[in-house]
Amino acid sequence: MTDQDQSDQLCINTLRSLSIDAVQKARSGHPGTPMGAAPTVYCLWQRFLRYDPADPAWPNRDRFILSAGHASALLYSLLYLADVKAAGPSYEEADRLAVTFDDLKSFRQAGSRCTGHPEYGWTSGVETTTGPLGQGAATSVGMAIAEHWLATTYNRPGFPLFEHNVYALCSDGDMMEGISNEAASLAGHLKLGNLCWIYDDNHITIEGSTDLAFTEDVAARFAGHGWNVMQVSDANNLALLTYAYEAFLDTHDRPTLIIVRSHIGYGAPHKQDTREAHGEPLGPEEVRLAKEFFGCDPDKQFHVPDGVREHIKAQSGERGATAHEAWKILFAAYRAQYPDLAEQIDCMQRRELPAGWDSALPAFAADTTGIATRESSGKVLNAIAEKMPWLLGGAADLAPSTKTGLKDACYGDFQAPGQSENVGGDYSGRNLHFGLREHAMCAIASGMSLSKLRPYAASFLIFTDYCRGAIRLSAMMEIPVIYIWTHDSISLGEDGPTHQPIEQLASLRAMPNMIVMRPADANEVVEAWRIVMRLTDRPVCLILTRQAVATLDRTRYAPASGVSRGAYVLADAPDNKPDVLLLSTGSEVSLCVAAYEQLKSEGIKARVVSMPSWELFEKQNQEYRDSVLPPDIPARVAVEEASPFGWERYAGAAGSILGMRSFGLSAPGKVVAQHFGFNPEHVAAAAREQIARHASALPAKPAT
Repeated sequence: MTDQDQSDQLCINTLRSLSIDAVQKARSGHPGTPMGAAPTVYCLWQRFLRYDPADPAWPNRDRFILSAGHASALLYSLLYLADVKAAGPSYEEADRLAVTFDDLKSFRQAGSRCTGHPEYGWTSGVETTTGPLGQGAATSVGMAIAEHWLATTYNRPGFPLFEHNVYALCSDGDMMEGISNEAASLAGHLKLGNLCWIYDDNHITIEGSTDLAFTEDVAARFAGHGWNVMQVSDANNLALLTYAYEAFLDTHDRPTLIIVRSHIGYGAPHKQDTREAHGEPLGPEEVRLAKEFFGCDPDKQFHVPDGVREHIKAQSGERGATAHEAWKILFAAYRAQYPDLAEQIDCMQRRELPAGWDSALPAFAADTTGIATRESSGKVLNAIAEKMPWLLGGAADLAPSTKTGLKDACYGDFQAPGQSENVGGDYSGRNLHFGLREHAMCAIASGMSLSKLRPYAASFLIFTDYCRGAIRLSAMMEIPVIYIWTHDSISLGEDGPTHQPIEQLASLRAMPNMIVMRPADANEVVEAWRIVMRLTDRPVCLILTRQAVATLDRTRYAPASGVSRGAYVLADAPDNKPDVLLLSTGSEVSLCVAAYEQLKSEGIKARVVSMPSWELFEKQNQEYRDSVLPPDIPARVAVEEASPFGWERYAGAAGSILGMRSFGLSAPGKVVAQHFGFNPEHVAAAAREQIARHASALPAKPAT
């Protein structure tokens, strides 16, 4: 064995022993995959990955995603040994490592940077939050798409600013989850030659051998998807791993899957049940046996032998630092020659809006016939896209229905060049076609956002049920993905209960860090988009109608700028002292306005409150919230064609909530709404009932 081989093996075994000790000290975690996959990951980082530990946010770095998030101890050990520096607002100390020795020793404990599964934004070097299997793999497709788009859009002759690769370490579980199959299918179609998935094929899951439930030919499946498939028979053979990675780098017309055969808990041969090595600590006896097998000192915990960190720095660290320094020189020259393009790249990296981004936003005249909010949103989206070149996205095969296509001919479709005679476009296209792959679409949008593009993803509101895992992770990561959900209520009509959303609004509102916006008319849509585009630290769900809704006359009613505060008084009693509050969102606001006018003609004083975003309203101070919803007015009616869950917060315990307490009905939209009582007459009747109920509850006036 050469000195180089000995150094490599020492580094690999140090990664293993640190991972074992972290899991054992925490008495929680997964030691098996870190032991088995350590050579695979080490070979990639040490010999191929272009990554500067001194700047883990360098735009042209290669990305490494641990989709097998349960193996987090391996990633943390690697970040520690590679001296990756801390970056970002979550770190207060200057010149800190992303993962310190104390962090490793406090794995899975409160406050540690070594959380149970990798968390983006908390630990530098973690490119995306992973843990739910398949999510990291699918997100990596978004990163690969982003690199192709950036390279095609901004690279110029002699200036290859963007040319990075994206790697994801996947497990048996990743291969089983449906989202990875969706994402792999699209990646193959798009011929993403910069994408490499590394499948740690260890044949073990929590329940036991994969033979219990997973016996398909993965290589054949990915070949069918159009991937280049490589197989490495032994995870410990660095020469075979090196050959496979080199083959990936030589493949430019398709993504690559490297299937690496490993043994979970490899090196702990005395373990009676390999499931234990996967899902729980080894225990003191097995820790000792494993370390002895690896040639590590069994009496030392968290031990890093002399020369390990220096060896990694001399190869991986120096390669990344050299590449980064060359890139900075290149970008400086690029800035001098292409200042406008460089400014766009700067804006992207800082998540800033370009000057004049909102200068072409439309204004909509009052119109009793109106326009569907999906239609007005499409007009606004295109007006913003004209001013913001890195706004791009698409729908899960529903762009004509969601109105999310970018119309300018120069925007084009994002496709592999020369895909077929029937498909045009290239990698500069801004219209993405995700196909019927809602879950992968949302994870891919997260990958694009993590690459600092401004992506949107669209479908019908009901199909958020197909992509909840990816939506949830975007909220957890606090990244500004734009979700556009149309066909937002039972009023979509004939498609019936299977397509009519009921509980989806309530469930999205329940999600931390998510902004939900359901505008009432075209001008509220414009104001909603103003808010959407300024968000930098959370995703947003824009909820839009299929059916036309009246464009309110803002000379009679309050301006739509009130949307910025989440809820506002749209129409009020002449003396600003209403007897009853009518609360609503979206298309049902028009019902409340009609009921308001009817009550007004009867001499009943009502107030209409449009509440497009509960989350934004809750951020306002108490004084403002009380001015909109006065605590001394208990007579309240809330109206929404969805589950009433949550509305009691605003309607009060004794208020009336006109909502859906069943699934919908297949019939024309107006018929469905009438069937369930969503009409001005019903709203007005509920208002009268509320006034009477609360009037009767008041103490009797003393006789005079």
